[in-house]
Amino acid sequence: MTSAAACHVFSAGFSFHRKPFHSSLNEGLQNYLLRLQTEGRSRTRIDGVISTVETGDLMLFAPDDPYYLSIDKENYPVGKPRIESGDYHIFCGGPWIEEWWTRTQRPALLRLPRSDYFLGLFRQLVLEQRRLSDSSPEISACYLQILCMEIDRLMTEQPVISPKGYLAYRMKQYVEEHAAISFRLEDVASHVDISVSRAVHLFKEAFGTSIVKYVNDVRLEMARERITFSPMPLEHVSETCGFANYTYFHRVFRSRFGMSPKQYRIHSRAQT
Repeated sequence: MTSAAACHVFSAGFSFHRKPFHSSLNEGLQNYLLRLQTEGRSRTRIDGVISTVETGDLMLFAPDDPYYLSIDKENYPVGKPRIESGDYHIFCGGPWIEEWWTRTQRPALLRLPRSDYFLGLFRQLVLEQRRLSDSSPEISACYLQILCMEIDRLMTEQPVISPKGYLAYRMKQYVEEHAAISFRLEDVASHVDISVSRAVHLFKEAFGTSIVKYVNDVRLEMARERITFSPMPLEHVSETCGFANYTYFHRVFRSRFGMSPKQYRIHSRAQT
């Protein structure tokens, strides 16, 4: 890897929107932008066409690229009670990034497979940028370089999706889009017009986990982002992440992360 002088992280953050949001820069951005949609939906303009950005999608913009981002009720399915859109965003630049950007052709909108490691790289960059003391541009530069190389690896490792696999990925997408609200297995199966038993089997076959466990995993990751990066009360975190009650949320969160939501918030903020 190159030195930090060749790779700069100008800013890195996490945004969570519950109200409409619009940003438009016809003259383009000043830096490179990597934006990962972690939950909900948004819209962007690519080659003059408005495209929907789904949960898990990665947006890539170069300096001077026209930039448009919209988060509003039109992004969400009928019946969803509120706007909830979360994303990580990294503004960066430098010779290393310029060389990486031109190394291969990448679309402005990438639909990558879910990866906790990939998500963790965004999280570490944000935490490093938020340090009030002992911040290290070299560490941020290394994380950014690893993130860029991981993007290329995920692009090359995406499997050819069979018809059965396509149904499984559509169910996975449904779970990720609706995790913040209450839904049933019947709703997931109905989304792809198959029976519940077949839906359960196909999902397990494709991803090695059950639909119910994956729903909890997505909701816990949503909760972890909000606990770490927002001032939202813990009971409100539980409610807005789709958990039926705080007692259940507290139990499954402690089981997953080894500490209570309150302890996790204290611990995560002590690291910044």
